[in-house]
Amino acid sequence: MNVVGLTTSSADRKRRAGQRLVLGIAGASPTDEERAWIRACQPGGFVLFARNVEDARQVVELNRELALFLPKDLPPIRCVDQEGGRVQRVKAPATVWPPMRWVGNVDEERFTASIGRALGRELRALGFDLNFAPVADVDSNPKNPVIGDRAFAAEAAAAGRHAAALLRGMQAEGLIACAKHFPGHGDTATDSHLDLPIVEKDPPDLDQLELVPFRACIQAGVATVMTAHVVYPGWDEDRPATMSSRIIDGILRKRLHFGGVVFSDDMEMKAVRGRYPLEQQLTEASIATVDSFLMCKDLSLQVEAFEELIRLQEDDKGQADLAIDAAKRWHGLRERFLKDPPPRPGLDILGTHTHSDLALRARAQGQA
Repeated sequence: MNVVGLTTSSADRKRRAGQRLVLGIAGASPTDEERAWIRACQPGGFVLFARNVEDARQVVELNRELALFLPKDLPPIRCVDQEGGRVQRVKAPATVWPPMRWVGNVDEERFTASIGRALGRELRALGFDLNFAPVADVDSNPKNPVIGDRAFAAEAAAAGRHAAALLRGMQAEGLIACAKHFPGHGDTATDSHLDLPIVEKDPPDLDQLELVPFRACIQAGVATVMTAHVVYPGWDEDRPATMSSRIIDGILRKRLHFGGVVFSDDMEMKAVRGRYPLEQQLTEASIATVDSFLMCKDLSLQVEAFEELIRLQEDDKGQADLAIDAAKRWHGLRERFLKDPPPRPGLDILGTHTHSDLALRARAQGQA
């Protein structure tokens, strides 16, 4: 598979810029405008939401079509948020999973891993390569409007054990897992979709709570991590984690020794969009070693980001080197999961009795 060119030609800069974007589209199939843009941009991947889903066969066809826009040596990573509970983009006939809090309440790691394997089988049958799960946040703030029962537990060690178990199950089935939202979104009282949260805690407290599940996920071999659009003044007073080299490079990369792909959370969220100029967002996030930027719907923002990522490489050798580093990590992800993947299951795997029984057990034994 192509490493997206390690030279500094105009074509290489353009290709590296596109590969750093994960794009969303507006509906159940790409519009003519979106098709033209995807062909021009050649993104690293795509992310689907409920607005893109009509039924299982349509999802398979959409994922197939999206893959055709990219050359065979640069297959896209096709992504989805299929956590269970309130964040589940594909519903029946896929298994409808309860919130992961209920799974954590059962408190059996083998059971959690079995759910991860079931998720892996079903999502790969639908044509996905990556699930933006597990949530590795600790639900430590009862006033949190966005995490809550998406987290496995209100206690750090339990959250870590079950997040690690879920990702092991998914990745055993060939589905890429993503631990989110680093370094932890559980103690916020603000929704980062709407505003910029701040977690006022000292570094030792952050180490002993927020980082615990991410350590567990990294030790379990998680392939990717997603950042949080959250400010942690104890580590960096000036920038949200997505834009903070102290947090992403300093803590995630150097202290926790994570060498995989780092995704931003959606760059359309109001915690960052309109709060910082896009040039600043992309510059500082790149310095922080964020590899890939989620641009989930707004085509004009996608185009602007693509052009800015090209310009940054042209104007700054350091940014060009960072883009090459991101391309290498993206290449490593493809080599690990797409070079020789297990066969994709058929759609008859969706909602099997075995999977439905797992969901029923979580509801029966884990409902708080």
